[in-house]
Amino acid sequence: MRYGKVKAEISRGRTPASPPGTRILVIGGGYVGMYTALRLQRKLRSGEAEVTVVTPDPYMTYQPFLPEAAAGNISPRHVVVPLRRLLPGCRIVIGEATAIRHAERTATLKTLGSEAEGSGTVDLTYDELVLAPGSVARTLPIPGLAEHAIGFKTVEEAIGLRNHVLEQMDIASSTRDPAVRDAALTFVFVGGGYAGVEALAELEDMARYAARYYHNIKADDMKWILVEATGRILPEVGEEMGRYAVRELRARNIDVRLETRLESCEDRVAVLSDGARFPARTLVWTAGVRPHPVLAAGDLPLDGRGRLRCTAALSVEGTEHAWAAGDAAAVPDLTADETGKECAPNAQHAVRQAKVLAGNIVASLRGEPLRDYRHAYAGSVASLGLHKGVAHVYGRKVKGYPAWLMHRVYHLSRVPTFNRKARVLAEWTLSGLFKREIVSLGSLEHPRAEFELAAGREPRQDK
Repeated sequence: MRYGKVKAEISRGRTPASPPGTRILVIGGGYVGMYTALRLQRKLRSGEAEVTVVTPDPYMTYQPFLPEAAAGNISPRHVVVPLRRLLPGCRIVIGEATAIRHAERTATLKTLGSEAEGSGTVDLTYDELVLAPGSVARTLPIPGLAEHAIGFKTVEEAIGLRNHVLEQMDIASSTRDPAVRDAALTFVFVGGGYAGVEALAELEDMARYAARYYHNIKADDMKWILVEATGRILPEVGEEMGRYAVRELRARNIDVRLETRLESCEDRVAVLSDGARFPARTLVWTAGVRPHPVLAAGDLPLDGRGRLRCTAALSVEGTEHAWAAGDAAAVPDLTADETGKECAPNAQHAVRQAKVLAGNIVASLRGEPLRDYRHAYAGSVASLGLHKGVAHVYGRKVKGYPAWLMHRVYHLSRVPTFNRKARVLAEWTLSGLFKREIVSLGSLEHPRAEFELAAGREPRQDK
């Protein structure tokens, strides 16, 4: 293509068409990564481009269902979507990007294969880059936090937390030490956003139900504590619904402490800024997220919060052939009344941004005009346990059972693939007909323990 024709296309708001076989690299297999690859798979012509998705896990996790998976309402395998099955037209690479050199169109990857080979990392070249690595937990230098806390961003953490809570009830039931019993039955959650509130509410519901099967544990013996540094919880559902959520939780004997911070959790003792001390064997940290470290290990422009500066068309600002959306991107909100406002980093925007992003990549390959992302925030729904919830949708405030039902219907409609929808609906139906499962499978985290024990005993017996 001659320079004059390229310049003319750019002046008309178009990008010049790319050569056939364009290499598109998608970093991340979450909401943005999966939906972008899925749409590219559907819209690209045969031979027009090849799509490679680099992801730490071979599945996409539908995070709004993590609290229900932790409570046992949904099987863990139905909270995740296998990427190889959903994206047969894409190349799936299990690994993580450790550095981006966009000026050279090269990404440095640490893959399962490179680790097995002992080579450390491999370099992968590309023509178009989609950065959607998501976010990681934002931790603070609190004494004891790294040693004792558990997060709530992955299905592994959700199931591990479920097993842990039930194991603590087993410990409390069998110990003769009052201090050990008290610490085992104390559960501290730090962070009053969606993850913290929904996880606490669902697990408290589950533990309250499970207590009826223990001869020496009552529901009131357990202490559930929610610690939030600001003056309210669930800010996404509005101030009024946030206050209702606090009243609802406190009515269930859950200790909600606002404008309070965790100062220390050394020796399994949670020390709060208001002076309270709670010996606790369970500390769940959900106090915010931060951009993925790979963004800082690259040469692309970042904002003050460490996110990629993006245009409304979801391209990286001032950079060609680089795109981003979701948690990793600072995308201007064109529907906001005030200037300079950005889209919230949530699933509602991420799913819609992915569709626009994929469409714009295809348009750029074909030299067609790009489309700006524009979506007015519809509102939020949150579960507070079985048959309880809050919602603020299109200006309407809903609470109690209707909000809980709205929460389930909305997320059932959003979870990818008909297969997952049908399985989740079937599990919800069965859970309404039969009793909860309260079995802890903590031994799954150490599958070789029994064999190692057997192997270790045999030599001693021979002696």
